Amino acid sequence: MTSPTPCCPEYAAVTRRGLFRGVALAGVTTVVGSAVVTTSPAQALAPARSVLVVLSLRGAADGLSLVVPYTDPVYYAARPKIAIPADRLLARNGTFGLHPRLSALVPLWTAGKVAAIHATGLPVANRSHFAAMEAVEDANPGSTTRQGWLNRLIGTDASRSPLEGFHLGRSVVPTSLYGPQPVMAADRPDGLSIPAGDQRGRTRSLHTLWDSDRSPLGRGMRSAFEAVNGFGPVQAAADRTSSYAATDLGKALAQVARVVRGDVGTEVITVDQGEWDHHNGLGTLEWGSMRDNAQELATAVAAFFGDLGPHTGKVTMVVLSEFGRRVQENANFGLDHGHGNVMLAIGAGVKGGYYASWPGLTNTSDADLGVTTDYRNVLADVVQSRFGASIPRVFPGLKRKRVGFMQGV
Repeated sequence: MTSPTPCCPEYAAVTRRGLFRGVALAGVTTVVGSAVVTTSPAQALAPARSVLVVLSLRGAADGLSLVVPYTDPVYYAARPKIAIPADRLLARNGTFGLHPRLSALVPLWTAGKVAAIHATGLPVANRSHFAAMEAVEDANPGSTTRQGWLNRLIGTDASRSPLEGFHLGRSVVPTSLYGPQPVMAADRPDGLSIPAGDQRGRTRSLHTLWDSDRSPLGRGMRSAFEAVNGFGPVQAAADRTSSYAATDLGKALAQVARVVRGDVGTEVITVDQGEWDHHNGLGTLEWGSMRDNAQELATAVAAFFGDLGPHTGKVTMVVLSEFGRRVQENANFGLDHGHGNVMLAIGAGVKGGYYASWPGLTNTSDADLGVTTDYRNVLADVVQSRFGASIPRVFPGLKRKRVGFMQGV
């Protein structure tokens, strides 16, 4: 069977790659080729000591299918058609097990490089896709300042280079990267260029036109020139897309790996996987969207870490979604919008295994997985371990509670 298209009208703008078409980008931007650079003066960077890749599962992935609480009897009672049999789960620990289609992650799991943190989410339920995405990525509840948590993270040092933050996708940065710190977005690294033709002459003309312009647009153009010049080593890095599965996420992560291997000082990278809005057609192990999405996720992530070579030791990936799904299945082999969810942390600095203050499940039509861990505390563990950044600055107002899945935290 094949699963139908997502039924949420607000979600119709999110494609297979999870790339936004209808989100407004506030502020002045400068477009170079198919890339976009937010305005601000720029400077060259040293290679990054740590790199954070944030992979967003757009559409609200069902964490109870990805990481199954198979010893909670409500799970099977609430999902008589779509529950995953306990004997098919991977890496069981007496409480949780991984979806069988995540098998490509098992070597990383066995090596202690994958942590699954369950019952995480926003402190207050928000079942609107875009409102929840905005809240998760802003990570500053109650604030009217439009600045994402990743922009605050890279804005904690003195650099003003657009090379520090990169979104692999169409030329609109996600809320997490938006803010005063300049960042870039492009479909692929090769898209960041001066249009073909007499590039030397065009570059000279552009500098003549913009170098003395002190307006926001002029500053943005100079940042764009900096990005084009500085991104050369990334564009020279081998494109190993052929070593990935031929999926949208595989192709995207192949380009993310080029950015990492280019080693131009990029510290944070965002990328999306779409079509997780499983109101219907989530399916079983024999058919449906969940098994296909889970396999695409696992194979792409495994290939990505295998592609990093000597840079593997500095890259940490966080996988998250805007909210989870209801506990109880619906009549369409799917699940409606919920609250709590699972997050994954993979790679450098991770102490692998399952982490959860498990609230237990309830079998009613409106029951959600409860949130016992504020998702910002998961992100804060990563930020503190890998960057040593100020947690109050990156996550204002957070009631800090260490989760413990990162080394040194």
